Amino acid sequence: MTQQDLSSPRGAQNGNFGSLPNLLTYGRILAIPALVACFFVEADWGRWLAMWIFIAAGVSDFLDGYLARAWQQQSAIGRMLDPIADKLIVAASLMMLAADGTIAGWSLWAGIIILCREILVSGLREFLATLSVSVPVTKLAKWKTLVQMVAIGFLLAGNAGDKIWPYTTLFGLSLLWIAALLTLYTGYDYLKATLHHVTAEEE
Repeated sequence: MTQQDLSSPRGAQNGNFGSLPNLLTYGRILAIPALVACFFVEADWGRWLAMWIFIAAGVSDFLDGYLARAWQQQSAIGRMLDPIADKLIVAASLMMLAADGTIAGWSLWAGIIILCREILVSGLREFLATLSVSVPVTKLAKWKTLVQMVAIGFLLAGNAGDKIWPYTTLFGLSLLWIAALLTLYTGYDYLKATLHHVTAEEE
């Protein structure tokens, strides 16, 4: 294979099932069982390790997209699995945090809002894809994702983090609510775009 083949979009699309960006995505999915196992270890180190696994997953999410674009290694499998991996690890983390009581009471609504939005947006994106319509990710949506990831990271540290900084869990819950509010706003953007195209189709 020539150097031109390696750097061209066609070469990237056809032969990168095992490319580094895709390997990072696979690793993010495979990290979920390890995250769950560490979280439920009855020792502080388990919570800390779960937090660092989640942080590593978040960093890999940034890297796989950046490298795929920089190396022209975008692929159908990557576009399919990347959002799935993100949603799986967020959903697994929120369910664990709810199960152990870190997220409880009114704060459960913040988690529910985030999960419902992820399901809604996935469905809307699938529908828009049938119309060959792409809704770009806004800067606000990127900020929502960042706030959400930081919030979950703090909450995963939870009681172990509170022993070092007493406001670790409280700070995580506050960020979770901010992420939930941003989630409502950005989710409305997707819904508005979908309704616009549905209305246009019917006219």
